[in-house]
Amino acid sequence: MSKELVIVFVKNIKLGKVKTRLAKTIGNQGAFEVYSELVNVTEKATNNVLVDKRIYFSNAVVNSKWKQDFKTTQQGLDLGERMKNAFKTGFEDGYKRIVLIGSDLPDITAKHINKGLEALTQNEVVFGPAEDGGYYLIGLSKMHNFVFDNKPWSETQLLKETLKELKENCVTFTTLDTLNDIDTYEDLIASKFYQTNIKLQEKIKQLHD
Repeated sequence: MSKELVIVFVKNIKLGKVKTRLAKTIGNQGAFEVYSELVNVTEKATNNVLVDKRIYFSNAVVNSKWKQDFKTTQQGLDLGERMKNAFKTGFEDGYKRIVLIGSDLPDITAKHINKGLEALTQNEVVFGPAEDGGYYLIGLSKMHNFVFDNKPWSETQLLKETLKELKENCVTFTTLDTLNDIDTYEDLIASKFYQTNIKLQEKIKQLHD
């Protein structure tokens, strides 16, 4: 067993349940196609990280994804509780440095994940900031429950508030490169991920012809 663990949170790819803000513009089927591609990007990035991985699905395990890795479902009432439970289990099982990412980031690479793990050799917490004020990656080398409790999930001040609390509690932290996730049609068409994916563009176009 390695001392490092990567946790991936994946929403089950269901029509009408993923990328709902994006769906308002390109429809449920279009949002479904985009999210399916984003999950593929995430799987590829994590396959190139040579540490243990645990994949947490939102509702049900999908065996066709991350075939070689441990898979389970998320437990908890809100995102904070679900992440906290996943970290707790990892630390209880003996891991020393744990990084958690979502699965809707078009630019995520193994480099970002490895940098997160590396940062934890010097810091107790690491974040990969997202352009919308949240974060795409969180890593811990020590359990800090308050990081997950009573937070404004999906709001623009999430990371700012969390960092303020870390400072108040004298917890060492660092941040990685800022990346943008895809929540809106504007995010989608501005992304290299979409501009270079001709197949996906054709699928979206067909849905709107």
